[in-house]
Formats: sequence, C-alpha cells, structure tokens
Amino acid sequence: MEMMVIESPPECPRYMGRSYSGYNSDRCGEFPLAGSPGASAGGASTLRCLLVSSAADYSDEVVRGLISDLDSSSVESQRRAVMELRHLAKHSPENRLRIARAGAVAPLVSLLSHPDPQLQEHGVTAILNLSLCDENKGPIAAAGAVRHLVRILRCGTPAARENAACAILRLAQLDDLGAAIGRSGAIPPLVALLETGSSRGKKDAATALFALLAAKENKARAVEAGVVRPLLDLMADPESGMVDKAAYVLHRVLSEPQGRASAVEDGGVPVLVEMVEVGSQRQKEVGMLSLLEICEESAAYRKLVVREGAIPPLVALSQASSRKIKDKAEALIELLRQPTTPGVNRAKAMQ
Repeated sequence: MEMMVIESPPECPRYMGRSYSGYNSDRCGEFPLAGSPGASAGGASTLRCLLVSSAADYSDEVVRGLISDLDSSSVESQRRAVMELRHLAKHSPENRLRIARAGAVAPLVSLLSHPDPQLQEHGVTAILNLSLCDENKGPIAAAGAVRHLVRILRCGTPAARENAACAILRLAQLDDLGAAIGRSGAIPPLVALLETGSSRGKKDAATALFALLAAKENKARAVEAGVVRPLLDLMADPESGMVDKAAYVLHRVLSEPQGRASAVEDGGVPVLVEMVEVGSQRQKEVGMLSLLEICEESAAYRKLVVREGAIPPLVALSQASSRKIKDKAEALIELLRQPTTPGVNRAKAMQ
C-alpha cells in the first residue's frame, strides 16, 4: 500500500488504495490435487486450473468452455469453472479483458445470488479480479452486480464479505456510481464489517467507505449507520494497525455538520488531540486537519479543543511541517486563541 504525505485536506486515493492482486482470497487447496489425499474428479480440474493459470498462452475456446460451464446444472462443474476463471484473472490484465470480452460478466454476476456459499465466494472473487481492469467496471455495474454485492456484504461468508467490499471500492471509482452504491444500501454493512470484521476485513471496509464518502450524500448515510464510533475506536488503538486509514475516513465524515457533531459527542476531540501530540507525522497532520474542520464554525467546539490541551502540540506541528500544513496549523491556533470570536472565514483558513 502506497503512503502519501498530506499537504492538503486528504483526498488521498493513493494512500487509501491497495494492490488487490495480492489480496484476493484465492486458495488453490480448496479442491485437492490429483493424487493427494481426498482427491476426486475435481482434483484433475484444479490441476488444470493451475496449469492454465500459469500458461502464457491459452485458447479462447478454453475460456468459452469455462464460461459455458458457469450455467451448468452441476454445482461442482460451476465451482470448477468459476475457480479457474478467477485464477486466470488474478494476475493477468490481458486475461481480465479476454474473460470479460468473452461474455463472463453476466454469468459471474448471476452466481452472486446462488444459494451455494462457496460458489458465491468464488463468484465475488472472480468479479473482484475482473474489476481490477478499469475497462471491466462499467460492464460489471451494468450487469447489476452492486445489489448482489451489497447482499453478500450483509450475509456472505467472511471471505466473500471482504472481497465484496473490495469490489464495491472498485466500482465506486466510476463517475457518479458512488452515490448510487450508497443508495443501494452498501454503507451500513460496510460499517458493520468495520466493527466486527477480521483485521483484513476492517481495512477493506475502511477503504471502501473512503471511496464512497467522496459522494456528499453518502456522508450522512455513514453517520446514520454509526461509522464515527468504530473509526474513533480504531484511531485510539495503535495495535489495530488502522489508525491512519480510520483517520482519513473520519476526515471525510467531518466535512458535514452531522459528522462533526457525532465526532464530538462520541469523544473524538481527545482522540484527535492525542493524535496531534504523539502520532506519526502523517497522523499529526490529518488530526490537525480534522480539528480544523471541527473548530471552524463552532466556538463551543473550540473551547473543548483548548481544554484538551491542543495548542502546544499544534505549535510544535506548525514548526516542523510543510508550508501548507504550517499555514493550516497556524490558522487553527488563531481560532483556538480567540474561541469566543464568531467564525473566522473558512476560505482564509483553508487557503
């Protein structure tokens, strides 16, 4: 995951993004290889999967045959076909395009509603792998994948939920689709994954939420879904490995009045002040920017921040940062030193 030095309000898609080819939950051992204990007819297919996946060249006929098997009446045949397709698409951009152009998107999307949990899991991962190619995002969305991904976010297997979150992140990068994804109900289950998921699931949820919160209307949905409390819990726990990600998501929430109110009510001010005092340079910067969001339009909030002892660490930050960060830190210090003065021009503070 690439890191980003903040010199402006964090819009950081590079920081919040990831290299997904290494994060797919492909597990070749799910079906035993031929000759291994418990091997069955499926084992030969798995071996073929590994051979095909590693081949530099393979026929379009093979791909068309796999896509045809996705509609088989045999669940085992469907499983083998979707597993092979997901592996073919895992590391190869050329394969992702070839598979999609051969007509795989619609039958893969249909598998997302299949009652077999393993088929769903393979299907979600195949869709995720295909979505790594920008050209495939539109066809995946047009095939109705979003509503199926949202349902899997609510009730799929743990691996399927994580990969559904990643796929939603990819689709949210399409122009104007982020708001539609929010309207389809994606945000509450993403917040639930942020609260109760595995370490990887929480990271997936945070990254997807960050992308969705680029749409203004989704910020209110996230606050209503209770996103602020788990974000603050993660920010307050260095062992979570989520301090930076959670802080970036919270910063997007704070651009809305209800987000600021929720953060203050849930004890966010002490968390942010501590971040500015003892966090990494990146954490200090995003913490300061979040405090600036909270303080600009509320004298009452400014008093809370002053009482938490924010001014000394802000002064230290202003002396050891880039020019843009220095200017913002100094604007916040000025606000805090005049807490009863009605709002300072927001444009001045953010210049």
